[in-house]
Amino acid sequence: MKRIVFFLPLCLVIVFLSSCGSIKNYAYLQNIDSVELSKTNFLYDARIMPKDILTINVSAVSQEAASPFNKNLSTNSGYYGGAGMGQSLYGYLVDNNGDIEFPVIGTVHVSGLTKEQCEDKILNMIKPYFSENEKPLVTVRMASYSVTVIGEVANPGVIQVSREKVNIFEALAQAGDITVYGIRDHVKLIREDAQGRKEVHDLNLAEADFLNNPYFYLQQNDIVYVEPKKVKARNAYQSIYTSYWLSIPSTVLSAIAIYLAFKKL
Repeated sequence: MKRIVFFLPLCLVIVFLSSCGSIKNYAYLQNIDSVELSKTNFLYDARIMPKDILTINVSAVSQEAASPFNKNLSTNSGYYGGAGMGQSLYGYLVDNNGDIEFPVIGTVHVSGLTKEQCEDKILNMIKPYFSENEKPLVTVRMASYSVTVIGEVANPGVIQVSREKVNIFEALAQAGDITVYGIRDHVKLIREDAQGRKEVHDLNLAEADFLNNPYFYLQQNDIVYVEPKKVKARNAYQSIYTSYWLSIPSTVLSAIAIYLAFKKL
């Protein structure tokens, strides 16, 4: 009786500790109270990359003065026509060198710029073609892009991002979130830079300090890979192994039944 009284509290402690451990395996952003979130007080701006498509509109007091900069060129120059908001908007494909071909002023290097920086650069280049009273305005928009979420998530696939920024938690949410078999503290981010170089970054989504991570926001064509835990691979192997051995008696019985059937003939 004394042994039972001694082991009962011990068992309760073990169960409690194991439950705490399981929570740590599944929770995001743990210990968030100890993180200095003032480091995250900034607005993320996406950078233009090769293969992006930009919509650029030039307006002015005199639409006649602005129209040459909105003129349709040709598809051979990496130019795409479109319309919106009652004005002509044009899509420019950023080439592998990070350049676009813009009406009148020609080649403009835009790779690595934010939307605002691109607007300022084009504005400064076209100002000499306008009088002081015309005051041109340049508006740049980045078309939608995609990121890929694969591995141990509920709905792996390619996600279309219609806004200029998306963080990794938003992408995981659209992919149905990480399953109970996914490793949250070693998520792989595969990223390609403007020169085509690929890098792999190991992200710990379980730690709250990840909010300060420079890879919190995803960029064009990022790949997020959630690695499965070993237990899933082991369970999958055991399932296949069990199915294989369970199929043997069935096969043997089927063979015996066929033999007996032929023997009766």
